[in-house]
Amino acid sequence: MSEKNSRSARKVRVGTVISAKMDKTAVIRVDRTMKHPLYKKTVRTSSKLYAHDENNEANTGDVVRVMETKPRSKTKRWRLVEVVEKAK
Repeated sequence: MSEKNSRSARKVRVGTVISAKMDKTAVIRVDRTMKHPLYKKTVRTSSKLYAHDENNEANTGDVVRVMETKPRSKTKRWRLVEVVEKAK
């Protein structure tokens, strides 16, 4: 399998930075909507991802794109691809 095919198979998520206080790490909240399995109501859920931010470019409130990667530490499984929108 070529490098290009394996990279395109990785998961990509867009979320909001909720903490950038750690060195080279950002905590991102990814929101998604889903239907409740029993009641069929649309529910909003969120998950926290720990992403590797090599240059510390993400700040709290920024909208960022992250990509799945090999484990960097105990909790980090994602890496920052780009800052989509800076916080106001």
